[in-house]
Amino acid sequence: MADGGDFYSRDRPRDPDPQLREDRPRGGGPEDPDGRGTWPVWAIVLVILLGFVVLTVIFG
Repeated sequence: MADGGDFYSRDRPRDPDPQLREDRPRGGGPEDPDGRGTWPVWAIVLVILLGFVVLTVIFG
């Protein structure tokens, strides 16, 4: 069984290039998409609640 140092040394360049981009870059930036916010969630909840009230009035 290989020791831990051998396992973690595979698939890595010997001399890391400081200009090499990260696979999953950290931090925000202008390329990050803006979130839609919480209004779609509230709209869905309101539609479900309104549907429940309407069905309760009709069949209640």
